[in-house]
Amino acid sequence: MVVETRRSAAARTTFAVLIAISICHMLNDMMQVLLPAIYPLLKGGFHLNFAQIGLITLVYQVTASILQPMIGLYTDARPQPFSLPFGMGFTLIGLVGLAFAGTYPELLGAAALLGVGSSIFHPESSRIARVASGGAHGFAQSIFQVGGNFGQSLGPLLAAFFILPRGRASMAWFSLAALLAMAILTAVGVWFRASGHAKPRVRPPVVAGTKPASVVVPLVLLGVLMMSKFVYLASINSYYIFYLIHRFHITVQQAQIDLFVFLAAAAAGTMIGGPIGDRIGRRAVIIGSILGVLPFTLLLPYVGLNATVALSVVIGLVLSSAFSAIVVFANDLMPGRVGAVSGLFFGLAFGVAGLGAAGLGVVADWTSITTVYRICAFLPVLGLAALWLPKRVR
Repeated sequence: MVVETRRSAAARTTFAVLIAISICHMLNDMMQVLLPAIYPLLKGGFHLNFAQIGLITLVYQVTASILQPMIGLYTDARPQPFSLPFGMGFTLIGLVGLAFAGTYPELLGAAALLGVGSSIFHPESSRIARVASGGAHGFAQSIFQVGGNFGQSLGPLLAAFFILPRGRASMAWFSLAALLAMAILTAVGVWFRASGHAKPRVRPPVVAGTKPASVVVPLVLLGVLMMSKFVYLASINSYYIFYLIHRFHITVQQAQIDLFVFLAAAAAGTMIGGPIGDRIGRRAVIIGSILGVLPFTLLLPYVGLNATVALSVVIGLVLSSAFSAIVVFANDLMPGRVGAVSGLFFGLAFGVAGLGAAGLGVVADWTSITTVYRICAFLPVLGLAALWLPKRVR
């Protein structure tokens, strides 16, 4: 009886940690997504073209993508639980920088600091989510991811109803959210160290009989799948507001609300994908998610406003269900390297999205914003790569 009581207490503790890290993911991504949410303000205030908007996204995404795998590799051997509040400090500084930047280079510098904060946050927080999973890795990754996706969905609403009416300087108020996250992450770091998981560790040996190609090829395929998903998401995060305004002549505020609808659907899809992957297999979820969204992306550039919003809900639900499954699939391929794998795939997501946003901005300037969505509609075809993923990992 005493043993069972201790086990249930430990389970409650780890679930509380999982919820705490998810809340911090929500706060982190809510602040991060304020950058693309205020693009209409930046475009008008600094007289930017779409290529310059894309460059802001690229700088932000590249600082995150380059650092994340390196941070993950380092913390695999030497976990750094208190790096989480430290990284959140970079986000705070970047946010204040965006609020008061007076020149375009200052905007780029503030965007870079946001990227650094994100690069520090994701590898170690993903590790903590896995440690607190109790073996239900897909469920834990979904809980962790849904916090981030929900935070992303809040950005457009906050921009529409708080920042747009009050001006860019009002972004500085969100530094309070960064301070709250720093406090929670400090408490999580204390638990992580006290639980014994923060000790330096030796990398486990490669499983006997495992050939390098059996790991490398699936990782490359997963990278292709990530590219198809995140370039499409980059088109939504960076240009969907402009697309809706250009195509349907709606207000900025209404466009922000429609972007929220898409991101909220994406948050719901993230929560669904992990538990389903635990039950039926992650490969099936990945195939169904990326290939399954193709008919809806092909339709979206050719329908009216109401149908566009409805299709965006379906696209958000279906497409976002893949990410948790991809991260856990990659972690299963390389056990004991949670930080490196999480850093690689979060970094890949940021890097691909940044390059995609920059390239799509150039396309929009050369052609039109509508052409961007007609091109991106075919990205889910790359989901065919999922058919070559191994049916069993270990």
